[in-house]
Amino acid sequence: MPEGAAGLLVPDAIRLDARARGRDHAVRICGQVLVDAGAVEPGYIEAMLERERSISTYLGEGVAIPHGTSGGRDLIRRDALAVVRFPDGTDWNGETVTVCIAIAARGDGHMEILAELAQVLMDPDRARALREATGAEQILALLAPRAEDEQPTGQGHTA
Repeated sequence: MPEGAAGLLVPDAIRLDARARGRDHAVRICGQVLVDAGAVEPGYIEAMLERERSISTYLGEGVAIPHGTSGGRDLIRRDALAVVRFPDGTDWNGETVTVCIAIAARGDGHMEILAELAQVLMDPDRARALREATGAEQILALLAPRAEDEQPTGQGHTA
């Protein structure tokens, strides 16, 4: 099983210039990206809309995480993510959403993904970078788990 959010996201499932007429249209666009990626059956889009109508998937910082109801799990072929950016924003129950991270998960794997997304959104710089990304590689890098050992070690000083 792929590890973390970035392991479930392929460049083909990233759209950075989408336009939506509102929440439901945005959810349909996100669902279609998952369908196009071969991750879900077309009926999963309706399960995503059903989830959104029962409880909003808006997280804050201009980000929503549309996903299907538990009843839609049978329509998932494989766990996957899709990232869709709406540069002009779209109305999401009175909030403006600029980034949707659509989730297709059969089991509880989405909980780890949600935890990783929360880490990104709690860092204002990373959240802004996610909203302003212009390339798939930037999105993949932002969602990749951050290794503790990437911190500077202090070596390289001169004697």
